[in-house]
Amino acid sequence: MASSCSHRSTSLRISLIAALALCFTGGCRSSFPELGPAYQPGQTYELGMDVSGRERLALIHMPARVRGASQPLVVMLHGGGGNGAQFMESSGFVEYADEFGLIAAFPYGTGPFEKSLLTWNAGNCCGRALDEGVDDVAFIRALVQTLVDSYGVDPRRVYAAGISNGAMMSYRLACDASDVFRGIAPVAGALNLSPCRALTPVSLMAIHGTADRHVLYDGGAPEVRADRRHDRVDTSVSESVGFWVDRNACSANARVSVQGTVRHDIYANCREGRTVELFTIDGGTHSWPGGTRGWIGGDEPSQAISASRLIAEFASRP
Repeated sequence: MASSCSHRSTSLRISLIAALALCFTGGCRSSFPELGPAYQPGQTYELGMDVSGRERLALIHMPARVRGASQPLVVMLHGGGGNGAQFMESSGFVEYADEFGLIAAFPYGTGPFEKSLLTWNAGNCCGRALDEGVDDVAFIRALVQTLVDSYGVDPRRVYAAGISNGAMMSYRLACDASDVFRGIAPVAGALNLSPCRALTPVSLMAIHGTADRHVLYDGGAPEVRADRRHDRVDTSVSESVGFWVDRNACSANARVSVQGTVRHDIYANCREGRTVELFTIDGGTHSWPGGTRGWIGGDEPSQAISASRLIAEFASRP
């Protein structure tokens, strides 16, 4: 998988997020391939890399159970103002990465501080990443390539998911790096990049609440805006999902099921075996369903579904 970006160095640094017992001398036994720095199942590491002269960070979680010689990868993109560690905690995704045998990456955006108040340049949002024109697509491409080359990731099974600004970034990755990503799972986000120049089909599983005031279900200017420096108009959920129904040449009519407050729309018969689906949570807010609040003043997440479990299942499909 080619990468257009230039990343001059990559270094592994030990993270004490988990109870790490690392062995860099090769003495540890692991069911992972003998690739790159030594690592152990069920542990989390901090990966630092230089991308186009900018130091970038990501937390990499190796699943507790391995299924096959190479593993699917899910790149988990935090929301505006958050960071990788915060999103790893509030999403609870690591539990499902372990259960389903997925490598999970939690990259950090950029901002005024190394690990706080971070954003992604998702096209029309957000913060300093947008102001400085940060090439986050190049960073994520470099991150994925490193994990493919050295950590046993299956290059045919790479996915991106995110919340809010991170969800918008996942849409951008589907547009600008469709050669890398098999599917994306945006939560409470919008496809705000125009034009979207996706070259190949990309599966989509979108999750959105009807009571989201930060990224309105029906589109338009946000009612609640954290980034006050930039005016923004978001694409509606129907337009965002509809774009991928058309681009993937799926059936125009969805198969619909409703369970409690959750409506599930599935658009089938897409090109190259891709799928497009939407989970709509009636009354759902701007939050990660099944998780915890991303910050103390954040919306209370719906517990009607678990976004993390759904995304882990999505990334585990053949």
